[in-house]
Amino acid sequence: MPPSGGARSDAERPNIVHIHAESMDGRKMGCMGHAAGVTPNLDALAEGGVLFTNAYSPCPVCNPSRAAMWSGKWPHVNENWNNHNGLREDVPISRDTLDRAGYRTELIGPLDYRWGMHSIRDQVGSWTRTADIQRPSCRTPLPRIDNNDPWGADRRRTSQAIDFLRDAAGDAQPFMLYLTTGLVHPAFVADRRHMDMIDPDRVEIPPSLGPLEATDHPVMRSMRVTKNCHHEFPEWLVREMRQMYFAMIATLDEMVGQVLGALDEAGLRENTWVIFSSDHGEMAGEHNQVLKRNMYEPSIHVPLIVAGPNVRAGAVVDTPVSLVDLYPTMLDLAGIDYADHAHHPGYPATLDGESLVPQLVGDAPRERDWAFAEYHGDRCNTGTFMLRRGPWKYVKYMYSEPQLFDLRSDSWEIENLASARPEVVAELDGLLEANFDCAGIDAAARAYDRESFLRWREGARAAGTYERDMAHVYSGFDHQSIEELRPWTAEDEARIEAWLAQG
Repeated sequence: MPPSGGARSDAERPNIVHIHAESMDGRKMGCMGHAAGVTPNLDALAEGGVLFTNAYSPCPVCNPSRAAMWSGKWPHVNENWNNHNGLREDVPISRDTLDRAGYRTELIGPLDYRWGMHSIRDQVGSWTRTADIQRPSCRTPLPRIDNNDPWGADRRRTSQAIDFLRDAAGDAQPFMLYLTTGLVHPAFVADRRHMDMIDPDRVEIPPSLGPLEATDHPVMRSMRVTKNCHHEFPEWLVREMRQMYFAMIATLDEMVGQVLGALDEAGLRENTWVIFSSDHGEMAGEHNQVLKRNMYEPSIHVPLIVAGPNVRAGAVVDTPVSLVDLYPTMLDLAGIDYADHAHHPGYPATLDGESLVPQLVGDAPRERDWAFAEYHGDRCNTGTFMLRRGPWKYVKYMYSEPQLFDLRSDSWEIENLASARPEVVAELDGLLEANFDCAGIDAAARAYDRESFLRWREGARAAGTYERDMAHVYSGFDHQSIEELRPWTAEDEARIEAWLAQG
């Protein structure tokens, strides 16, 4: 039987290997029925374990998502409002609890959950989001072939993980190995070998491409502008972008296979639980967007596979789950009672996640049959909340009309049913508000934005860099040329002043 709490010797405690990718849409695996079929190693992992078909990020951007996963608390609890505002050093994470319980822990790759890790663009762009400055704050390079090992850093990280496994094979101490990759985050870059693995005829072109005026939701129209996606994407570009994205996934899958092979060679597989997940997804052209930061499936839906001793082989769980569930799941797997640690400084009384172990070893229903997500960061002009339950996805915008999608019949999320199905909106909004004070959360995020911006602006003006910095932030920032830098105008500053006057 799997671990379930109570003291056990080191020899009885299982190891944990957690491979956490970057920006991987959870639907784009062969085991999820994707036509590209470029994930043989992940598919094999799913055949030997449990596939969660509706796993969600708690926040569709890197740092808050990972902060919630590591802390076991929803992003707003630790005020993980944006990519800059991650976890403070005194917030305990799952690694700390495993360390306390005698595990050897190794974290490899960019962790990206700590406070203060991102650029001035992420900070200022997030603080001024509700001022709704209609200028781009990012640029995404065109897809390109690079045969000079474009993902060499991830290969080195994979080798480091394999070395750790070989060393751990001779040690009786149980371990938790966490490997995170830069794959498959844009820019869209792949080598020719992996590109040739992708049949372009199997690359689906989203039906949601179109000019800005064809985007019917006002929040998404604004997001297209701030993402520099206000021009209609040509079909050839989207096909190339998506083909390269699948090639990047194929590259990642090979690295996963290498880690799994090392587990087998070291004789560790029988006593090791393997978890595969990602922090969020990637739009890759859907709804004429790239990157993430919204609640559409390609942005918020993540992969989640768990395999290990006594797990159900080839099982599928369709009930929505969240990355925030991984912390209590790991403790369950390791036989650790959270209550034994909750009295330590900084530890919350409880975790927000719900262990997945009952679904790993049997078909027990989930106590919580919904998944929640929130977003309060840049490139979105309002606080956003999502609830997924059954076939329905409900998206609540604090200062705009909601969205409601029936994912059974509308996997591309084209038809907003909020007006046609008010009874479903009322039910899901009631469930959302019963569990989360959305107005209070939004007010706290907006107060943080205003205070942070005023403090920063005072310093930037004193240094004489304010207009220059705002011009950079709102000219796309990345890969700017002199010709592309747009001055910060009086009209732009008027929007800032009007926003600040709202209090």
